[in-house]
Amino acid sequence: MSATLDPVRPITLDEIREARRRIADTIVRTPLVRLQLGTGFPDIRLKLENLQPINAYKLRGAANAVAMLSVAERKRGVWTISAGNAGQGVAYAARQAGVPCTVVAIETAPASKLERMKALGARLVPVAYEVAWKALEDRSYPGVEGTFVHPFDDHNFIAGHGTMGLEILEDLPDTAAIIGSIGGGGLVTGVASAAKALKPSIKIFGAEPETAAPAALSFKMGAPQKFTAWESTFVDGAGGQSMFPRMWERLKPLVDGYIVVSLEETKKAMRLMAEKARIISEGAGALPLAAALTGNAGKGPIVAIVSGGNIDLKKFCELIGSVTA
Repeated sequence: MSATLDPVRPITLDEIREARRRIADTIVRTPLVRLQLGTGFPDIRLKLENLQPINAYKLRGAANAVAMLSVAERKRGVWTISAGNAGQGVAYAARQAGVPCTVVAIETAPASKLERMKALGARLVPVAYEVAWKALEDRSYPGVEGTFVHPFDDHNFIAGHGTMGLEILEDLPDTAAIIGSIGGGGLVTGVASAAKALKPSIKIFGAEPETAAPAALSFKMGAPQKFTAWESTFVDGAGGQSMFPRMWERLKPLVDGYIVVSLEETKKAMRLMAEKARIISEGAGALPLAAALTGNAGKGPIVAIVSGGNIDLKKFCELIGSVTA
């Protein structure tokens, strides 16, 4: 590890409110819409983070983290590690700040994500998933220099994500549960930090694919775990090979449970959003809806966070077209 890290501490409501003021001119206040499913289904609302300028929620955290860098840190340039959405967020924020950006990018990421990072001015260093995950743990990568912006284990990044929690409870004060997909855990940590501070009774759930569910395993075992059965799938923006101990420390006091869904359930959720609400979601963005439909988060109102819509359209059509009845 390249530097001694500050101890993990809670994200305060004041920090989240300050982040909202800081990033107000960069992000979009995204809508919260009801998914019309009829009787017999939970009351589900969709938080449409796929409508952010980069089509993903990561811009919230990236904008806050980059804005809080010192002059000296900006002069060094910034770099991050990403399957696409965090890279786009950091690249977007860095471009606005006039700061050079490098992304150590997972080479199997969708072409649409890789091309968008390039279009935003980022220099890409493609690597295998396993190499990227190791670099996330080490916070370093050979030959890449500059100020590292961690895509989930970063206090300021997480505070930026917390702004979503403020919006959700302002738009729907009677929200009973919020579900967010788990990759590294930054999204759920941020949203839960705001929501639990404002409404302690609210339930927070993390959603993971069955092929990459270290958070659910860690919850079951009571300690951070590696997920030895990890597989690469179309759900590239969620699910990891392991639960980072620091992120487990953040998540443990905030999350009420984890819901693991199948790839088929995820595809069905993608198709349902397209049919009922004309929403294009990537796999990770559909996990919370798939989780809500299991009934394990209650009857609602449930907010399912559609974390992103960055998916190749050809792949999207193939996936929803392959859904079985």
